[in-house]
Amino acid sequence: MSVEGATRMASWEAPIDRQVGALEKELIAVRRHLHMYPEPSGHEQETSRYLRDRLEAAGIEARLLRDGLGVIGDYDLGCVNDATPRIALRADIDALRIQDAKQSAYASKRPGLCHACGHDAHATMLLGAAMAASEMQREGNLPDDEFGVRLRFLFQPAEEESLGARWLVEQGAVDDVDAILAQHVDPERTLGTVGIRYGVLTANCDEVEMIVEGSGGHAARPHHTRDPISAAAHLVSSLYQFLPRSVDARDPVVFTVGKIVGGTLSNVIPDRVEIRGSLRTLQAETRTLVHDRIEEIVHGVKEASGTTIHLRFPTSIDGVNNDRRCTAALEAASREVLGDEAIQPVDLPSMGAEDFAAYLARVPGAMLRLGCAPPGFVAPFLHAPDFDVDERVLAIGTRILLRSALLLANGSGTFSGGAGI
Repeated sequence: MSVEGATRMASWEAPIDRQVGALEKELIAVRRHLHMYPEPSGHEQETSRYLRDRLEAAGIEARLLRDGLGVIGDYDLGCVNDATPRIALRADIDALRIQDAKQSAYASKRPGLCHACGHDAHATMLLGAAMAASEMQREGNLPDDEFGVRLRFLFQPAEEESLGARWLVEQGAVDDVDAILAQHVDPERTLGTVGIRYGVLTANCDEVEMIVEGSGGHAARPHHTRDPISAAAHLVSSLYQFLPRSVDARDPVVFTVGKIVGGTLSNVIPDRVEIRGSLRTLQAETRTLVHDRIEEIVHGVKEASGTTIHLRFPTSIDGVNNDRRCTAALEAASREVLGDEAIQPVDLPSMGAEDFAAYLARVPGAMLRLGCAPPGFVAPFLHAPDFDVDERVLAIGTRILLRSALLLANGSGTFSGGAGI
């Protein structure tokens, strides 16, 4: 951004910080409420109503989405017109089917459900950005009569099942959006740092389902059967052995089986075994090659075992490929909030998946990694039963989101410390 633009943008920093600072205790209370009452993917109706009500209480027009899953809120901050860019800010809201192992007062009150991936923090930071924007506008003393942004707040269900972003796209959530931004808490980074990556951030991810069908019988007479458990064991072993040797070792591929179900008794060979896993790749060509190789291995095991094996890829999501312009806005906002020393380049993509990619197929966007581990403390990893965040991250993330949206809507030239825009 130009020197003049940077100076004008700087005049917004104090009002943003003042509003977010005033909200900090409320943000912690919101996050703890969401943490105590988690809902799994596809069942987030109560969470959605809570967030809708909080948006409306802040004077923001909001609506529930299909089946009561997810919320969209729109709000104009500053001086806007029909040509002002509309910037979407997205947070996921679903929890995991994991038993919360924490002993804190705000531990999950719902057995077998836990916000172990930080989605409660994501939703809180997005709500915080909405509340701060509304309060700034209500006060009416905005620092610049030409700066502004049309904001869209997307509270998305079912990220953990890679479905929610597609649902929102289907419902037009980004049809009139110019760009989309998001952040994900990162327990491998210390509070007060951010991970920034230009380009590919996450892997392509394909769910793999294999149903092995044979003919069951008595465990003492396997020669009377076509044993699907034996075939399944051989299939998993073959995939683990041969897939890594099918591609260049310098090109990351991760195949993992996470579920095998078959049989009821120790002395009965069953008719059927279900195998579910995931395949993660970075390159489109590699993805195709490995799909073909899985089919070849499945065919070989089927022929050798005499079973029938049904292979399919039920869900597939592309990797997140961060847009350069949007990433530059996130980096510049992070520098303003935390300082130059807080910026940590992400050298390699994650092999994890993120359905944020579904939005990026429609509009440019980017995601950053937001450090949430207390200084000097190794935080539990994502999806761990004792996962938690340093709650000071809530104000930090809220400030970065609002700044990023304003920068993106009003930027021209080059962001300080970032790439061209």
